[in-house]
Amino acid sequence: MSTFQNPRHTWNQRFAAAHYVFGEAPNAYLQTQAAHLVTGTALAVADGEGRNGVWLAQQGLQVDAFDFSENAIRKAKAMASGRHVNVNFVCSDWQSFDWKPAHYDNVVGIFFQFATAEERTQLFARLDASLKPGGTLIIQGYTPSQLNYNTGGPGKLDHLYDEALMQDAFGHLEILDLRTYDAEITEGTGHKGMSGLLGLTARKAID
Repeated sequence: MSTFQNPRHTWNQRFAAAHYVFGEAPNAYLQTQAAHLVTGTALAVADGEGRNGVWLAQQGLQVDAFDFSENAIRKAKAMASGRHVNVNFVCSDWQSFDWKPAHYDNVVGIFFQFATAEERTQLFARLDASLKPGGTLIIQGYTPSQLNYNTGGPGKLDHLYDEALMQDAFGHLEILDLRTYDAEITEGTGHKGMSGLLGLTARKAID
């Protein structure tokens, strides 16, 4: 994510590659939090080439997923077809996506750190509002220590996460897991090597 001047064009170019830029396996942190997923529906935010949305569908969930890259959506649909699962992939940016209030049992956002600080506040609020009472929110992102590794991510300090930011945005939820850690990851050619990571899993209270 080295350029933000024309992000749709940049990502369409990246996702035009024949291979899956971020691999075909689901995110490792997401897999570790599988026990917290709630039966029913799920939203995969900015799901790229579909690896996480497809995996969620393989867990028996009814999945919506969106990304603003046409090439990403094309490859995501091909992956879902190849694995014989149904995912409702929508080509949309986050501003235009149809965020239905209290609609999803699970909301999953993996490495979607394209938003400025001001945009992120709005985006986080939409994630929260779209989650049903009793639903699970799972987020994985890069921390400022990622700037030392340069193995993926936006490379912009104000796009990175720390625990205080997560507490500020989602502290009203029940925090099931919140960790900052360094780990070796292999997610295609896009995310590869030692990385500074944050994981958050939270549950919305039942009214």
